[in-house]
Amino acid sequence: MFNKILIANRGEIALRIIRACRDLGIKTLAVYSEADEKSLHVQQADEAICIGSGPATESYLRMDRIISAAEIGDVDAIHPGYGFLAENPHFAEICANCNIKFIGPKATILKKMGNKAMARFHARKVGVPVAPGSDGIVESEKEALKISHQIGYPVIIKAVAGGGGRGMRIAHNDVSLVQGFVAAKLEAEKSFGDGSLYIEKLIEDPRHVEFQILADTKGKIVHVGERDCSIQRRNQKLVEESPSPIVDPALRKRMGKTSIRLAESVDYEGVGTVEYLVDKAGNFYFIEMNCRIQVEHPVTEEVYGVDLVKEQILVAAGYSIGKEWEELEPKKHAIEFRVNSEDGLQDFRPSAGKIDFLHLPGGPGIRVDSHLYQGIEISPYYDSMLAKIIAIGNSRDEAIARMNRALNETIIEGVKTTIPIGKSVFQNTDFKTGDYTTNLINKILAAKKSLDEH
Repeated sequence: MFNKILIANRGEIALRIIRACRDLGIKTLAVYSEADEKSLHVQQADEAICIGSGPATESYLRMDRIISAAEIGDVDAIHPGYGFLAENPHFAEICANCNIKFIGPKATILKKMGNKAMARFHARKVGVPVAPGSDGIVESEKEALKISHQIGYPVIIKAVAGGGGRGMRIAHNDVSLVQGFVAAKLEAEKSFGDGSLYIEKLIEDPRHVEFQILADTKGKIVHVGERDCSIQRRNQKLVEESPSPIVDPALRKRMGKTSIRLAESVDYEGVGTVEYLVDKAGNFYFIEMNCRIQVEHPVTEEVYGVDLVKEQILVAAGYSIGKEWEELEPKKHAIEFRVNSEDGLQDFRPSAGKIDFLHLPGGPGIRVDSHLYQGIEISPYYDSMLAKIIAIGNSRDEAIARMNRALNETIIEGVKTTIPIGKSVFQNTDFKTGDYTTNLINKILAAKKSLDEH
């Protein structure tokens, strides 16, 4: 087992990893930017080292400074969390060369599956269905136009690296394609240090369903069910639930087997998520594999009674997956809502500032993963997520009722949040019946705008 782990991240995921390490008796070293000096993960870790100024390019994306901190702190392993360097093959290689365990897939796997264009190509090669699109990286606007004309509009432009909806634009014609290509490239370069893009045919009004994978270093791979991530704004997830209302046991078995087959084809190790779009006819198409822990992992933990972060650390340390993982079945229903510092009624405009007053929800069936405390400054440098509220019930209806209760209890003053839009989602008839698509937020906002105008 590891003696000490450096956490190369911030916010709620850094705190989540600290908790898992404490359960396992592992010491932690936090790295932080000057903007995060008073952050909760810095206070809770056993040790902490400042690695630079506020912008991520000067801190959380600085491999040299993170490795220096690891050597000063004499750590055995580095946990990258999600985002930042979590799927960076070069960083995984540097860790290996420095004899520090990277808690994630090997660099060779990240090169193949962390790069979304290469992952598409590989998935198609091993018989996993994919949507029409480019065969690899699209180098120029001219090439992007040519591919878009071949597959037909609408198309979606995507960054090969990273996630969280960054580096992603939808285009319905040549003008929006060129504009979107330039904007996506700049955003991807800023967020992930890699502006490479690829193009896919846009499947309109789909469901976004992902499968959780866990693989040990001895070749055993299992899936831990699915999450429905269809409630999104600007191609970023806002609500996730498990099990998916549209996945029956037969489809779960089929999609689960497909996900394991893909993971086996690259000798996958650690936790990962295979993501699909499901159309109205029930056909599913691979879109990407996230080679890291996901933001929405708590819903799977609550539904299946597992600790995915703890297991991620255990398999990285060489432990085998137990036989009990082969027999897991969903026991509960869980829904996660991301509370972001954004104004949902003003095109989700970011809102930075000081948290003047804070009350987070509790009671039966409510879990909150957050790094917030009263008085903390919300920096404009990073992702806008403040908290994840997870509602758990014996049925979907009970989980929805508990989420409504939780959102009504939550008080966050000092910044705008997505809570008002969340209340609208959980009271929406289409959501309540489970008959929704990735377009639900747009429909809710359009209805609000129409009411305001009249």
